[in-house]
Amino acid sequence: MTRVEHLNGTPIGTGARGTRTESDSMGSIEVPAEHYWGAQTQRSLIHFSIGDDRMPKAVYHAYGQVKKAAALVNQTAGRLDDARRDAIVQAADEAITGALDAEFPLYVWQTGSGTQSNMNVNEVLANRASQLLGGQLGTKAPVHPNDHVNMGQSSNDTFPTAMHIATLDVVRSATLPHARALARAIRDKAELWVDVVKTGRTHLQDATPLTVGQEWSGWAAQLEQVLARLESSLDALHDLAAGGTAVGTGLNAPDGFAEQIAATLADLTGEPLRTAPNKFAAQGSLDAMVSVSGALRGVAVALMKIANDQRWLASGPRTGLHELRLPANEPGSSIMPGKVNPTQQEAMVMVCLQVLGEDSIVAAAGAQGNFELNAMRPIIINNVLHSATILGDACVKLRTFSVEGTELDTERIGELVGASLMLVTALSPVIGYDEASAIAHKADDEGTSLREAALACGVDAAQFDAVVDPRRMVGDPHRDLGIR
Repeated sequence: MTRVEHLNGTPIGTGARGTRTESDSMGSIEVPAEHYWGAQTQRSLIHFSIGDDRMPKAVYHAYGQVKKAAALVNQTAGRLDDARRDAIVQAADEAITGALDAEFPLYVWQTGSGTQSNMNVNEVLANRASQLLGGQLGTKAPVHPNDHVNMGQSSNDTFPTAMHIATLDVVRSATLPHARALARAIRDKAELWVDVVKTGRTHLQDATPLTVGQEWSGWAAQLEQVLARLESSLDALHDLAAGGTAVGTGLNAPDGFAEQIAATLADLTGEPLRTAPNKFAAQGSLDAMVSVSGALRGVAVALMKIANDQRWLASGPRTGLHELRLPANEPGSSIMPGKVNPTQQEAMVMVCLQVLGEDSIVAAAGAQGNFELNAMRPIIINNVLHSATILGDACVKLRTFSVEGTELDTERIGELVGASLMLVTALSPVIGYDEASAIAHKADDEGTSLREAALACGVDAAQFDAVVDPRRMVGDPHRDLGIR
């Protein structure tokens, strides 16, 4: 056996054509010679080619971390020689960086434990490591997928570990930064428009005034709050099942393996990962993933509210509210010339609906744990990663192509403020609720202004003008936004 030659350059391939024979406990099977996967991967491709939903590549990148950490721990424990460790580590590094993505073709709809994906990784890394050491593909020598790459592990403890690492990575790299940037852009607009008085609305009806800045600050704060809850939900993902092996007892793993692989993974990922205090809970349930999915649902709920508010406030341009002028990104109709639609907001709403649906499936799947294993893992990780990814992408698009370029129709805003009957609320403490209500109804019934109706009911003009001042009715918007 020779030491690993650290090779550079991609794509990485076997350089072969045709097929080769690989074997597992079920017997022999032909696999494409140009790929590194083996018999179990090939069987899965045959038996579970359902739809076109493939296991997310983020899972395999995370699995690379798991296999790398296991190799390092096993070598330190004297269970794996230096050459095999180095070969497995290099192959794992290639998986982590995505250089081996083409070797991970399996479908989401597979065994609920994720065993086929685990064995897909084991086979690919074993064949790649064997190649690096001068071995022949398909011989399981000098590196064996089970005996060496999977040493001290089971699908039942490594797949949930990879799920946690993948979710931490995607939420931290895609969801949180992009959603936080959107929240910051919304808050920037709130500060810009802090003094622009507008009509408030409750129950879709006119209400007392506030400023545009106050309204937008509500959106920013709502988004910031749900993102804080999403961040908090990630802590449970730091508990790892690795080391529990088949049912949580740690059979075939050496003493201290659980703690050592968690510490190694913490060093590799930069996350404060730790071994789960109870492996039976870690492997029999997926509660941490369900919690993160619920937090993503919370983000979707907030974003849907914000996007819907924006598209309603931009309705028009002539016969709607049209307080907002959204950027015109593309034509809105194939038949109506000049029509422009709130497309970024519509896309966000659809993304949010998708996330709500995916979360409901995650919750149902999370309740499907039986005895020592929850066998609904693939659908849960697929949905959580998909939700986290599309939420992050939608936030980028909404911020870049809509929020940052949104402007106000100040003339329309002023017109609507002046027409609002709910300004009469400021008169209520002065003349009483009943008389103020009568004035509002009179103005509405007769189609007059609120001021005309008030004066007709005996309110002094100077008193009306002093009390019914929209700018005085919004409180202190600078204080509300924390602006001095």
